[in-house]
Amino acid sequence: MTENHEPGLRQIRRALISVSDKTGIAEFARELKKFGVPIISTGGTAKTLREAGLEVSDVSDVTGFPEMMDGRVKTLHPKIHGALLGLRDKAAHRAAMKEHDIEPIDLVVIDLYPFERTIRREGVTLEEAIEQIDIGGPAMIRSAAKNFRDVAIVTSTKNYPEVLDDLTEFNGYTSLALRQRLATRAFWRTAAYDGEIFRFLAARAPNPQSVFGDPRRPQPVEIATRPEEFALILRKVGELRYGENPHQQAGLYDIGSWSNGLAHAELLNGKEMSFNNYVDADAAWQLVCDFDEIMCAVIKHTNPAGVAAGTSSESAYRRALACDSISAFGGIVAFNCQVDEQTARALTEIFLEVVIAPNYEERALEVLRAKRNLRVVRCAKQREDQRLEYKQISGGMLVQTRDTHRLSRDDLKVVSRRAPTDQEIDDLLFAWTVCKHTKSNAIVYAREQQTVGVGAGQMSRVDSVKIAAMRAQLPVAGAVMASDAFFPFRDGIDEAAKHGIVAVIQPGGSVRDEEIIGAADEHNLAMVFTGVRHFKH
Repeated sequence: MTENHEPGLRQIRRALISVSDKTGIAEFARELKKFGVPIISTGGTAKTLREAGLEVSDVSDVTGFPEMMDGRVKTLHPKIHGALLGLRDKAAHRAAMKEHDIEPIDLVVIDLYPFERTIRREGVTLEEAIEQIDIGGPAMIRSAAKNFRDVAIVTSTKNYPEVLDDLTEFNGYTSLALRQRLATRAFWRTAAYDGEIFRFLAARAPNPQSVFGDPRRPQPVEIATRPEEFALILRKVGELRYGENPHQQAGLYDIGSWSNGLAHAELLNGKEMSFNNYVDADAAWQLVCDFDEIMCAVIKHTNPAGVAAGTSSESAYRRALACDSISAFGGIVAFNCQVDEQTARALTEIFLEVVIAPNYEERALEVLRAKRNLRVVRCAKQREDQRLEYKQISGGMLVQTRDTHRLSRDDLKVVSRRAPTDQEIDDLLFAWTVCKHTKSNAIVYAREQQTVGVGAGQMSRVDSVKIAAMRAQLPVAGAVMASDAFFPFRDGIDEAAKHGIVAVIQPGGSVRDEEIIGAADEHNLAMVFTGVRHFKH
């Protein structure tokens, strides 16, 4: 042990403990008792400590007031906050504490009400969430953290070992370096907590625009694309071996306890996911979740190599694989339905990086786990209140609402002389949805709920039309074509007609629309406009 003459050391003479997560708290408190530290506590924490054989005082014994209003008021009192905020080396503060019988508190252990865990529950009500908004906890954290010169603030079970290490090394004292580290983490904790509350309440505002703008003049945009300031709280979920390339460092972070999606998925088999695995798997997952019918997507470098519907997960997979079995090698396969044993056996026939689905039959998991390196992921479907997307640029962040637009038959405007058949409309809607998830400039050929060819990410739209035909492993003649944006020239229509395309779906809106429609009529193609664009960059 070190002698206690180092600058910045502060003795822990009294501690206040109030935690929702009781993991390890009795053991931590028992170690404090070895240094003769008396403990003040509240409610359930006091009960836990007493059941562990530890002597504690109730906060009400310190304040002289009982806990009231269902526990909403218990620590909001000068004898608590004065004990935290009083500067020990300032004579006026010491005099005020003595005059008002305020005894210093040198260590606070508090982790806040479980608001984040509560709002993750399916069907949680606004009232239930509100009751888990901690008031006294953040106030104590901020008081203690502000006065880190004298007070140590612990906001996580992860902090227990380093606090005990300090107490052991310095014989019941903490160092200034430790207290400042703890204070920094504490302010992050309250910022993250308040950010969670803000997003939860803002998403449920009767008129979201009224939170930031003039409620008399609502705008047709989602919450948080208008605020002057926007807090994005990132919490590390795990380390990644590297980023897009081995020389880049990377980690996985979630964007709040209200989120689900891939960041919260379960890895059931295989090596840890890489940066690129996450990017590709998310593209595949979002695509299949845009369909209600049984669907499978095979993704390579975020673009669909094959997408198909089926009567079962196996038939959907085999049809998707048939679209481009070459590109599927080393790819990502996503399902929007449970994966059965037959599908699992089919999946093990080729090398795949990741399989992702909402669930798996037990026998299917046994089959997939036989492939040691195959990453098998179970993921919950996206919640509707996750409405924002973020993209970093140098020096800033772009924020937009998610592209959740879904097209129906009633949305289609027939602009050609020949109207599409019912089967063609089904195929056009399918191709349109796949196109939405393909890098722009995007062209998708499809027939009978199965992609035939995909042209993705080209600088010229007519090149995407050519590449979709070039990449096709299934017959193109008789397929339909989807374009994520309007055709600037008729060359794309002429090229598609050469390959036997029978119908086209596109947003419309070009200055040459009449010319493009005329080209469709010349080739006897059915053409429909959507009035909606789906660029994906």
